[in-house]
Amino acid sequence: MTLTLTLSLALAAGLSIPVGALISSSVSLRSICLQHDLDSFVSYFGGGALLAAIALVLLPYGIEYVSVLSASFAFLMGGLVFWQLDSRLKRSGSTASQFIGMLLDFIPEAMLLGAAAATGSNIVYLLALMIALQNMPEGFAAYHDMHGSGKSQGWLWLLFLVIPLVGPLAAWLGFFRLSTSNETLGVLMLFCSGGILYLIFDDIAPRAHLKHRDFPAIGAVSGFLLGLVGTMLIH
Repeated sequence: MTLTLTLSLALAAGLSIPVGALISSSVSLRSICLQHDLDSFVSYFGGGALLAAIALVLLPYGIEYVSVLSASFAFLMGGLVFWQLDSRLKRSGSTASQFIGMLLDFIPEAMLLGAAAATGSNIVYLLALMIALQNMPEGFAAYHDMHGSGKSQGWLWLLFLVIPLVGPLAAWLGFFRLSTSNETLGVLMLFCSGGILYLIFDDIAPRAHLKHRDFPAIGAVSGFLLGLVGTMLIH
């Protein structure tokens, strides 16, 4: 598979982030979401998709190529680093946890896409599709949370339009640098797993639960189901 096609797939997967943000920014669509508790549902859905990424993609790849000691250290350090980062964000009044979790998911998966493309595997097409499907609800939830905290639309749109460019950069790194270094990529995925898991239980799920108390929590099951089905199809 050519590098150009690989980078295009990574960019396309990343563009679903601003698409999710666009849906969230629509006054009519957002009012419908608020009326039917869909904003909380989508937050749960994004958390479930992130949890699926940990359990079904990041951890299995990491533990396959990394020793027990290295895996434990990388996972623990991910949690500790993002505990400190999240603590500083909270002290500053920021609500960027969903956004950070989205990046922690998107970047290593884009690297994995690039590494898989370098080996000539055709699973990259389905992997790109699943990344895009995960990114859209995560982009929706991240935009909703950050806009609700008072961030200006202009600043948010600049941020959400630049973020998709991270995908091709990560895929390029995976294509050229990590396709021959499974251990390095595995350590990175374990580190991100620890950080994502911390953010899910410390911030994303608790805040979604405080908004509403009824059906939206089933969104976490739906998000994880998306990851489960996608992973089974890829394999």
